[in-house]
Amino acid sequence: MESSSTSTHHVNDLEKQQDSASTPRMSIADDNTMVHVDSGDALDQVVSPDEPREETEKDLHSMYLVKWDGPNDPENPKNWSKLKRWYLTMASGLLVLNATFSSSAPAGILGQLVQEFQLSHIEAVLTISLFVAGYCIGPLLWGPLSEQYGRKPVLLIGFFVYTLFQMGNALAQNKETVLVMRFLGGTFAASPLTTSGGIIADIWDADIRGKALAFFTLAPFAGPAIGPIVGGYINVGGASWRWLFWVLTIFAGLCFFLILFTMPETFAPVIHRQKAIRKRKQTGDDKWQAEIERENVHWKKRLERVLARPFRVLFREPMLIALTLYMSFVYGCIYLLFEAYPVVFTEGHHLNSGESGLVFLPLFFGGVFAVAIYLLYFNPRYERQMEIYKPKMVPPEKRLEPAFYGGPGLIVAFFWFGWTSFPSISLWVPMMSGFVMGTSVIFIFLSLFNYIIDAYLMVAASALAANTVVRSAFGAGFPLFATQMYVKLNPRWASTLLGFIALLLGPIPFVLAKFGPRLRRSSRYAPTFD
Repeated sequence: MESSSTSTHHVNDLEKQQDSASTPRMSIADDNTMVHVDSGDALDQVVSPDEPREETEKDLHSMYLVKWDGPNDPENPKNWSKLKRWYLTMASGLLVLNATFSSSAPAGILGQLVQEFQLSHIEAVLTISLFVAGYCIGPLLWGPLSEQYGRKPVLLIGFFVYTLFQMGNALAQNKETVLVMRFLGGTFAASPLTTSGGIIADIWDADIRGKALAFFTLAPFAGPAIGPIVGGYINVGGASWRWLFWVLTIFAGLCFFLILFTMPETFAPVIHRQKAIRKRKQTGDDKWQAEIERENVHWKKRLERVLARPFRVLFREPMLIALTLYMSFVYGCIYLLFEAYPVVFTEGHHLNSGESGLVFLPLFFGGVFAVAIYLLYFNPRYERQMEIYKPKMVPPEKRLEPAFYGGPGLIVAFFWFGWTSFPSISLWVPMMSGFVMGTSVIFIFLSLFNYIIDAYLMVAASALAANTVVRSAFGAGFPLFATQMYVKLNPRWASTLLGFIALLLGPIPFVLAKFGPRLRRSSRYAPTFD
C-alpha cells in the first residue's frame, strides 16, 4: 500500500504539470513504476517512485547529447596521428608568420611610397602602424567567432578577405586607398593570431602542448624580422612597390588554399555539432544535439562577453595590468626597431634598403636560439615540477623562470645597441645586439604567456584577448615616434631611455614570483593552488 500511495502521489504531481503543458499526455501507474507517455515524444520515460522527475530529464538530456565515442574516438583531434598534428602545428605557425610578415614588409619600400603619393614620413609609417592597429580589433572578433563556428571557417573567411585587401593595395591609386586597405588587411590578418593558438590547444595534451607552443611562439617574431628583407630587396632590384603587395597577395592566397584543402576543423564543440547533424540524418531523430547547439545565450550577453569581459578582467587584476604593460612595451619595441635600425644602419653605415633588411636576421636567430634553450632546458625542468606537484597543478609562478633571464637580457641589448651605434664602430657590433634582444623577447613572452594561462585558467581567453589588444596598440604606436626620438635624442640616448624603461619593468616577473600566490588569493579571477 505504501508504494501504491507513493505512486499516486507521483501521478498527481505529474497531472498538475500536465495542466500547464501544451502537449497532451497520459499517465499509467502500478505498484512499482509510473510510466508517463508524451504523445509528442518518440520515447517513453519510466520514472521510479523514489526517483525525482528532474533526474530523468537530465538523463534523457545526456542520452541524446553528442560527445566523443569513448577516449579513442578517431574524430577527436587529440587522437590524430602525431605526424598530422605536427603538420597542423607548423601550418598554424605559417599562417601567423604570413600575417606578421605582411605587417613589416612595407618597411623596405617606404621610399617609393613617399615618392609616388607624396607622403609625409608619418603617413609612410602608418602603412605599418595601421596594419598592426588592425590586430587590436581582430582578436575581439575572430576569437569568439571561432568558438561559435569553428577554427576553419574563421580562418577561411579571414584569409580570403585579407588576400583581397592585399590585392587592393597592389592596385591602389592614392594614399587613402593604401592606408585604408592596410588597416582592414590587418584586421582580417589577425584571424590566425587568435585561432591558431586555439588549434594548438585543440590537438595537443598538456604534456606536448608546451613544446608545440614554443615553436608556435617563434612565428609572431620571425615574420616582422623577415618582412623588411623581402621589401628591401624588391626595392633594390628596381621593381615597383606594387610587386611587394603582389607577393603578399600570392602568399596569402596560397595560405587560403592550404587552409581549404589541408586543415580540418579541430574545435571539439563544432566537431560534436557536425556529428550531431550526421546522427539526425541517419536516425531521423531530432533529439540528437551537441552542447553548442543547446546554448541559448542572448546576443547582448554574447556581445558583452566578447567586448567587455576582457577589459573587466584586465582592470580588476593588478598583476595582469603589470604583465600586460611589460609585454606591450616589449612588443612595441620590436616594431620600433623598423624605424630605429634605418637611422643607425641605413643612414649611419650607408646600407641600401636590402642590406638594411638583413640586419634584422640576428633578431630572428636569437628567437630560434631561445626556443631551442626552452625546449632543452626550461621545459624539462617544468616537467619535473609536474611530477613533484602531481596530482595538483604546478603553481603558475614556476612558469616565470625564463623571464628571469629575458628581462636582464633585454636591458643589456638596448644599452649594447645604443652605445655601439657610432658610425665609426663596425656595424656587426650593434647588429649582434639583435641576437640578445631576440633571445630575451622570446624568453619573456613564452614565460608570461604561460603564466597568464595558468594563473587565470577559466578566464584565460579573456585575459589574453585584453593583453593582445593593448599589446597591438603599443606595436602600432611605437613606430610613429621612433624616428623622431632616434634623430632628436640620437641613437645612444634614445636606446638608453628604452633600456631604463626596460630596467623599470624588468622586476615584474621577480615580484610575481615572490608575491604572486598572495595576489592570487585576493583575486576574483585567479584560482589558488594551496
